[in-house]
Amino acid sequence: MDASSTVKTPPILTLTVNPALDVSTSTAQVTSEHKLRCSATRIDPGGGGINVARVIRRLGGTALSLYAAGGPTGEAYRQLIAAEGLPTVMVPIHESTRQSFTVDETATGKQFRFVLQGPEFTETEWTACLDTLAATMPVGGYIVASGSLPPGVPDDFYARVARLARSSGARCIVDASGAALTAALAEGVFLVKPSLRELETYAGVTLDTPESQADAAARLVASGAAEHVALTLGGAGAVLASASGVIRSDVPKVTVISTVGAGDSFVAAFVLRLAQGRTPAEAFRAGVAAGSATASTPATELCHREDVERLEAELAARA
Repeated sequence: MDASSTVKTPPILTLTVNPALDVSTSTAQVTSEHKLRCSATRIDPGGGGINVARVIRRLGGTALSLYAAGGPTGEAYRQLIAAEGLPTVMVPIHESTRQSFTVDETATGKQFRFVLQGPEFTETEWTACLDTLAATMPVGGYIVASGSLPPGVPDDFYARVARLARSSGARCIVDASGAALTAALAEGVFLVKPSLRELETYAGVTLDTPESQADAAARLVASGAAEHVALTLGGAGAVLASASGVIRSDVPKVTVISTVGAGDSFVAAFVLRLAQGRTPAEAFRAGVAAGSATASTPATELCHREDVERLEAELAARA
């Protein structure tokens, strides 16, 4: 449906201004100057907020997805989303939606991820995203602003999103990096989910011990930049900092196949459980479970509900 359609806004809204048509395949070995014969190709609608909404749906919830798309790639993207039955609002743009390309090297188990630059946005296009967001904001609910910003979109875009959320009584969750993350934290958000590298870049220091990682997350909360900081550490687990203190979780034992979408899955389960009335600690466990479940699936595949619930129960039993 387009932005002018009547939409009953659910309590969770995701925003994706730089979606990508995810193409994934595998080959025996990646070498230069050779034709690389590949396996069957998988195509998925990717991008932070869209992945969050897709996982929320898989876990039995509903999220409205606001995204920008254009060109032939954007039309293919729209059709893939429609096939999954996601409620959406699309903001049309002139240039074509980007693609991303993932290749698994079967001889070594290595994964190569090629992330293409997004289309150039005009000021009219990115302001249309904000105007559409303001019109669909889930008052009292959650807005998940996730993913990179394409060329032409200002660094303070997510800060503007956070400002809109606050004025509407919604809680803003940001999953970004670099200047976009810095600007959002300066504005103040409900939850931020940095990776270790992203938090180190923001803090300007190396965080190579569990104590330094927990302290950095706690300092963000104390500064007022975020009410909750969920620091994801890959195989080393995750940390959640809030005014109530800092808690840490190990990851459940799974065979890691591909980490594509794991961070988005963490955010999806976390915000869904909060929307369902669970405590932040319970939501945190669900996030770790969902991220781990996605990491155990191939290529750009996302987690499955039964796996998430099983791992969630396993983590709860450890607590």
